[in-house]
Amino acid sequence: MSSARPTPQPRDHYRAFRSITTRWMDNDVYGHVNNVIYYSWFDTAVNALLIERGALDIHTGSTVGFVVETQCNYFAPLAFPQTIEAGVRVAHVGSSSVRYEVGLFAEGASTAAAQGHFVHVYVDRVSQRPVGLPAALMQVLETLR
Repeated sequence: MSSARPTPQPRDHYRAFRSITTRWMDNDVYGHVNNVIYYSWFDTAVNALLIERGALDIHTGSTVGFVVETQCNYFAPLAFPQTIEAGVRVAHVGSSSVRYEVGLFAEGASTAAAQGHFVHVYVDRVSQRPVGLPAALMQVLETLR
């Protein structure tokens, strides 16, 4: 484990962006978005991007991604009502896994309010055993590296 303190990344470290609207229920009693919501935004940003680009069919596709690892660093609070801009990039592609990195930005902000990663292992929908990454997914991943 590295002892270096993480620092917020600028926008240009990310390859694709998606806007996410906060909801009243996202705030906790301290007046900012609860930490668990950030992980939901990671999932939303990546999966929506994959679906929109034709790399993931959540209803009938033979391959699905299981999250096996997540991590997040927080730098500045986000709160309702704000629009969040989620930046996505791919940090590593394995034979059946992908490490996605996500930066969460307040609308128009130059550096991330939070950033982290999650790892998908892609599996056969029926057997739930790891499979090689499909060609359509690989094409999208290349645009996010």
